[in-house]
Amino acid sequence: MPALIRLLRPHQWLKNGFVFVGLLFANAWSEERTLVAACLAFLAFCLTASAVYVLNDLADREQDRLHPEKRHRPLAGGTVSVRAGLAAASVCLAVGLALGMAGGGTLAVILMAYLLLNLAYSHGLKHVVVLDIFIIAAGFMLRLLAGTIGIGIPPSHWLLLCGLMVTLFLGFAKRRAELNALQRESAGHRRVLEHYTPAMLDQFTTLSATATVITYGLYTVSPETVAAHGTTGLMASVPFVLYGLLRYLFLLHGRNGGGDPARQLLTDRHLQIAFLGWLLSVVAVLSHRL
Repeated sequence: MPALIRLLRPHQWLKNGFVFVGLLFANAWSEERTLVAACLAFLAFCLTASAVYVLNDLADREQDRLHPEKRHRPLAGGTVSVRAGLAAASVCLAVGLALGMAGGGTLAVILMAYLLLNLAYSHGLKHVVVLDIFIIAAGFMLRLLAGTIGIGIPPSHWLLLCGLMVTLFLGFAKRRAELNALQRESAGHRRVLEHYTPAMLDQFTTLSATATVITYGLYTVSPETVAAHGTTGLMASVPFVLYGLLRYLFLLHGRNGGGDPARQLLTDRHLQIAFLGWLLSVVAVLSHRL
């Protein structure tokens, strides 16, 4: 059972927190019906994402056995059988899509789009340089859409733009971390790494990190945001975003981290403080307590 739970990667469910971003910035967390809908969308995405993780592990189990870390995954290590993995994926997918249907047709369509996108990624698109990162970012954007139009909240253009920039940053940082970890053997483990160089990925991560700070900073002072919330106080959250990005870059280059955003957030106290500071400042501003 512990191996089966690890196969579902519950720590990765932190990524599905993107579902709640629309709820947060729409200041709708006090609306019980919308909050329940967001929680339903979150749970549906968790189960659907776990099904995708299992299917990916099934397809990559032979290659994962050559990886210094991935060889310990349940399917690659043999602690979970192929039959059990297929059963777990089937149950998670069925329940996830059922919850999506219960949450409305739009949410179910977004979940299906997420599933198809990941199947396309696993069956070839992950080998296309740069496009592979945009597909990873698209998965996060679908989470944002699930928490906005999927539950009846109109998405802000600023929200979508900031979401795209930060997810591109995390994707390029992931590739850079893979190069750090695998070094000269990188191409043998992930074919697309043959086309990336450390200098190239350093430029990509710097560019996307800069774009994240700029777009988020502009969002906090844009006339649209000020009109919607009646305050420019969201500027108080910008330092937390900047610190979190710089801390992530430090972990990437100084601690050989950055390969797993969810695990980094769970283990690094500085990132936890930056995230909590950002969350509390946004809530305080939007509830007019700051």
